[in-house]
Amino acid sequence: MLRFISKNAAILGVAAVACVAVVAGVNQLTAGEIAKQALEQKISSLQQVLPAGTDTSSLLSSCRLVKNSEVFGANQVPVYSTQVDGKPVYVVETVAPDGYSGNIYLLVAVGADGTVFGVRTLAHKETPGLGDKIELAKNDWILSFTGKSVHNDQDTHFAVRKDGGEFDQFAGATITPRAVVKAVKKAALYFQQQPQILLEASMCGGAQ
Repeated sequence: MLRFISKNAAILGVAAVACVAVVAGVNQLTAGEIAKQALEQKISSLQQVLPAGTDTSSLLSSCRLVKNSEVFGANQVPVYSTQVDGKPVYVVETVAPDGYSGNIYLLVAVGADGTVFGVRTLAHKETPGLGDKIELAKNDWILSFTGKSVHNDQDTHFAVRKDGGEFDQFAGATITPRAVVKAVKKAALYFQQQPQILLEASMCGGAQ
């Protein structure tokens, strides 16, 4: 009986090792393709918030890590830089921490003069049919930021209409668009007021 149990245990052990080896092999074979797809998705997202024809070839290599949780809703966020018509433009992965259902992750492109070039929602947990209208696939509301400018902290037009601004809110869901507008405004003001910040930030990936 003990010999039978030992034999079965050995077989199971060999099978387990074989399964682990297969999984490891599959992961190794697909890791490159997964990384490639992630990179392509990242570049595609960056291109969406910038004017057509913008040179994005060096966007990823320009990535810097900026620390300011009060502005960006996270301890450290990546910021990419390029130029549009010879003027600096920054693309930041920022967070609106005060969405109805928690964090709303955004990609925001702004110029040093406070002009917003584009905004896209990267991830969220807002209510389907209400707050999820911040997704371009569900509604074109997110496009209303394009071309708008933030002039200063007291710029009251950069708010939802319910707060006296010019951005529409959603029927039954004001908290979500309010959070997004607030996050975009903070990002625009930050790079308008502190354009030198990237010179002091470390590069993404830990390089200096």
